[in-house]
Amino acid sequence: MPVLRTARIQRKTSETDIDLTLNLDGSGDCRLETGIGFFDHMLNAFARHGAFDLDVTCRGDLDVDAHHTVEDVGICLGRAFSDALGDKAGITRFGHSFVPMDEALARAAVDLSGRPFLVYNADLPDEMVGAYPTAMSPEFFRSLADHGRLNAHIDLIRGTNAHHATEAIFKAAGRALRQACGQDPGVVGIPSTKGVL
Repeated sequence: MPVLRTARIQRKTSETDIDLTLNLDGSGDCRLETGIGFFDHMLNAFARHGAFDLDVTCRGDLDVDAHHTVEDVGICLGRAFSDALGDKAGITRFGHSFVPMDEALARAAVDLSGRPFLVYNADLPDEMVGAYPTAMSPEFFRSLADHGRLNAHIDLIRGTNAHHATEAIFKAAGRALRQACGQDPGVVGIPSTKGVL
């Protein structure tokens, strides 16, 4: 019987109250309620193209701004990836993806190394897409990398429409993580010369 690679993270602070579940071996089914429509759209794109089942409910202090909601969802999602992956035996470990969306082209490369690091390069023409500040995307991915204990390099190669560019980034990250989290029948044990990730 295969091991279920799932996790549930519940996190409550004075700024956010989050309940998140993740299934690494899903089909992209989502239920998302963060209070930020465009952020829900991006999480849906991330999960759908990563083939992750994702359920997120977040009640955040949106009367202040979107920062705590976006950052804290990233924290919880990173923790969920870390928990669901367990000791990482048999995984591919590395993943990469290029995703075009109209004029935009994004690239993501990840390593489930256990060593958190984010390189994020994306110059966007607009500060907001709906109620979503585009400056929050690197904060989301930094939280995801830190708490998921992964190395991520995310680059917007080109793009003039902030919606298209941001969506291409989230899709590329989802696809890269899908590849990295995948089970590789050629991998025996932990995919590291150190014997641990």
